[in-house]
Amino acid sequence: MEAQKIAVDAVVALTDCDRDAVIAFIRRLYLAGVTDPKRLTFKGLQALSRV
Repeated sequence: MEAQKIAVDAVVALTDCDRDAVIAFIRRLYLAGVTDPKRLTFKGLQALSRV
């Protein structure tokens, strides 16, 4: 869960997006098996840049 928290904090800091939306997205990735904070952050940034 620490990886998820690190990724959420990083994405919110870098994008200033809605924290709840970031949490939901990162949580789905985390539950799917992605546990590396760098990977979670990268995937989160990719997804939010498309919105």
